[in-house]
Amino acid sequence: MVVNPSQGAHVFLDYVHARFADEDEYQWLFELMREAVAQSSATEVHAHLAPFDGTTSPPGFAAVVLIDESHITAHCYADRGLLAVDCFTCGQTDPDHIADYLHERLLERMPDLVCLRRERVNRFITEA
Repeated sequence: MVVNPSQGAHVFLDYVHARFADEDEYQWLFELMREAVAQSSATEVHAHLAPFDGTTSPPGFAAVVLIDESHITAHCYADRGLLAVDCFTCGQTDPDHIADYLHERLLERMPDLVCLRRERVNRFITEA
């Protein structure tokens, strides 16, 4: 089996010490995700933010920016300071570019934020 280059890539970022005081800060990250997509070669097709008040699931949020090339998501357990971000793109759009943009802006806003894991996984691998 010969493996050809991938047709996409997925970048995972796992953070601790993510401090979001209220839903306005959830909105800030959501808009940052949309900004990261806008400054890339990706094309946004839909975006949604779902805040969680803690009644059904822990306080925090889930956010998605659906792009023609795949998606950018964030999920946060605000009461625990946990934030997971993933950037999945296909074709010529580089998910590292989007992840770098998000990471730099997050650190500017939250200097105590720590990225415990950053991993890139090739997707849509084909065989010859």
